[in-house]
Amino acid sequence: MPEILMTLWFFSQQISYKSHNILMSDKFKFPYSYWTVPSELHLCTGIIRLLKHFNWTWVGILASDDDSSATSVQILKEGIEQNGGCTEFIETFPHTDVIPPDMIKQISGSLHSSSASVIIVYGNKEYFMNLHNYIDIMQIPRKTWITTAELDFRSIYSLARNVTNYTLAFTMEKKNIPSFSKFVREVNSTLFPRNKQIQQWWIDLCSSRCSQSIRRSCRTKRYQLIPHCNTKYLGSSYNIYNAVYALANALHSMVMSGSGKNISWSGESQVSDYLPWKLHHHMKSVHFKNILDEERFFDENGDFSIGYEIINRVYLPNGTQLNEIVGRYNPYALSGQDFAINEKAIVWGSGVSQVPPESKCTQSCPPGLRKSTSKEKPFCCYVCIPCTDGEISSQSDMDTCTKCPEDQWSNQKRDACIPKVITFLSYEEPLGISLTLISTFFCFLSVLILGIFIKYRQTPIVKANNRSLSYILLISLMLCFLCSLIFIGHPGNLNCILRQITFGIIFSISLSSVLAKTITVVIAFQATKPKSKLRNWISSRVSNSIVLCCFLLQVLLCIIWLCTSPPFPYYNTESEIGTILIECNEGSMIAYYCVMGYLGFLASISIVVAFLARNLPDTFNEAKHITFSMVVFCSVWVSFIPTYLSTKGKYMVAVEIFAILASCAGLLGCIFIPKCYIVLLRPENNNKKYLTRYIKTYKD
Repeated sequence: MPEILMTLWFFSQQISYKSHNILMSDKFKFPYSYWTVPSELHLCTGIIRLLKHFNWTWVGILASDDDSSATSVQILKEGIEQNGGCTEFIETFPHTDVIPPDMIKQISGSLHSSSASVIIVYGNKEYFMNLHNYIDIMQIPRKTWITTAELDFRSIYSLARNVTNYTLAFTMEKKNIPSFSKFVREVNSTLFPRNKQIQQWWIDLCSSRCSQSIRRSCRTKRYQLIPHCNTKYLGSSYNIYNAVYALANALHSMVMSGSGKNISWSGESQVSDYLPWKLHHHMKSVHFKNILDEERFFDENGDFSIGYEIINRVYLPNGTQLNEIVGRYNPYALSGQDFAINEKAIVWGSGVSQVPPESKCTQSCPPGLRKSTSKEKPFCCYVCIPCTDGEISSQSDMDTCTKCPEDQWSNQKRDACIPKVITFLSYEEPLGISLTLISTFFCFLSVLILGIFIKYRQTPIVKANNRSLSYILLISLMLCFLCSLIFIGHPGNLNCILRQITFGIIFSISLSSVLAKTITVVIAFQATKPKSKLRNWISSRVSNSIVLCCFLLQVLLCIIWLCTSPPFPYYNTESEIGTILIECNEGSMIAYYCVMGYLGFLASISIVVAFLARNLPDTFNEAKHITFSMVVFCSVWVSFIPTYLSTKGKYMVAVEIFAILASCAGLLGCIFIPKCYIVLLRPENNNKKYLTRYIKTYKD
C-alpha cells in the first residue's frame, strides 16, 4: 500500500489542473506531464478563429515577458498573418512589483495611439492584475479586449466605475459538479488549514450560498459582500475532479491489466513492480466518462480533451460585472462544430450597439475597388483603387480584379460584367441616314445627267466627248454611289463579300472609262495631223475595249480573292471600350491590297495621261476637266488613308463611304457639270463651229 501511495503522490505532481506552460507540451522533454486543462496551442487557435469570425484583421497584443507567453504570442502572430490579419504592435509587461516609468509610458502610448480596436491581453491572472495596477486599460476608449486570464470571481480585482469597454475572455471549460455546491454551503471552514490562499478563497466566496459561519466570519473581518461571488462554477473544482478521475482510471487499468497481477495489498509485493512509469503507460491511454457523462482522454501531447468557453464580461456603471457565456471552442469536437459564437448574446460597449466593432487598418474596399499594398506598410494597410475598364471586383476587399469575358464589359461601378453593346453603322442613326441621303442625292444626280446626255445625244458637245464612254462612266458612277449603301447596315456573310468586291469592280469601270476618255482625247488631237495613222483608232470600239480589258482584269483579281480567303463578318471586341463592333474582316490582305492597288494604278495612269494632254489647243478641251477630276479623286483617296487608320469602329466605315462619295462626286462634277452647263444654259455654244475652231471634230 505505501508503494501505491508513493506512485499516486508522484503522479499528483505530474497532473496539473491549471494553465500550463506551452513549452511543456513537448513530449520529448516532458514525457510524464499531463494536464486536465486545454492546451495553450488550442487557445491560440481559438483566438484566431474568433478574430476571423468577426473579420478583425488589425490587432494589438499585450503579453507577459516570460518564455511561455513569448512562444504563444509568436504562434498567435503567425496564425493571424496566415489568416489575412496583421498585428499593429506587440508589447510585453513584466511581473515585477516595480515597473520602469519609461516602459509604462511606452505601453500606454501604444495603447492610446493604436488604431486597432481589438487588443489581445495574453497572460495569467497575476499578469492581468499587475497590468491593471499600472495602466487603467479598461478606461481607454473604443477598445475591445480579448483576455486569456482565468478570473473566477469579481472580488479578485477592482475596476474603476464607468467602464465603457467590453471584454471577450477565453476561459477553461467549467461544469457544475453535482453535490459539490451543497458541500461548499455546509462545510465547516475551521476544519481546513489556515493559510492566505484558502482564506482568500473563502473571502471571495462570501455570499448567501456560503454557510452561516463563513458569512459571520466575513462580517467580523469586515469583508464586503459582493453579489457576484455567487458564482455557478466554483473555481477549478471541475478540473481537479477530472484530474482525480483520470488518475483513478489509470490506476484501475494498471491493476486490472497484467501489470497488476503481482499486487498484494498486504504489503508483501515488491516495490520495483509499481514504479511510476508503469502507471504512465496507462495514463496515456486513459479514456473514461465522468459523472456528467462526458468522454475524457489525453491526446498525444498529454493535453486533456477539453475546450474553452468565450465569456462576455460587461462592467455595469455601479461597478458590478456580468459574465455571460457567448461561445465555445473545442478542438476535439467534430469539424464544423468546434467553434460556435452567439453574436446576439454579446453586449458591445455600453450595451446600446448590437453591431460588432470593426478592427481594420484600412476600411473595407467595396465592390468595384481592389486592394493595393506597399512594401513600407503591413499588407493589412492598403489603399483602395478602382478596377480598370473591363475588370470587376464583385466582393469586398478583393486583392485583384477579375477580367470580364470578351463579350462582356464592366459596368460603371466596376462590380459586375454586363453584355457589351453591339454596334455597327446602321440606317437608323443620324450618321447612317446622312450618308444614305447623300448617296441617294448623287445617284439621282447621275441619273439626271445621264438623261440629259441621252436627250441631247445628237448635239455636238455630247457627240464630241464619246457618247458611249460617257454613258458607261455615268452608269458606273451611279452604281458607285449606290454601292456605298452596302457598307451601311448589319454586316453579314454576303454583305461583307459584296462590299469590297462590288466597290472594286465598279470603280475599275469608272477609272477605266476615264482612262479611255483621256486616251481618246489625246488620239483625237494627234489624228488631226495630215496622213496620221491614228485616225483608225478613233472609234468607240477601241475605247470600249480598253474599258473591257481593265474591267476583266479586276474581275479576275476579285475571283482569286474569293477563292483564297473571302471577307467575312468579325466581332471586334478591342477597338472600342465596352462595345462589340461588327465589321468585315478582309480575309486575304494580299488579295485586298491587289484589288485596291489596281484601282490606284488605273487612277495614276489616268491622271498622268490627262495631265500631259491638258494644254492641247481647243476651246473645250475635255482633258483639262479629266485632269481636275483625277486630282480631286487622288486627293480624296490619299487623305483617306491616314484618316481611315486614325479612326475606330463604325466611323472607319463612314470614312470609307465618304471617300467613295467624294471621289465619285469629283468625277461627276469635274467631267459632266461643265458639259451640262453648256447644254442647258449656253446652247449657243453647243455647235460644231464652236468645237472645231482649232481642230476637226471626229465622228462618234
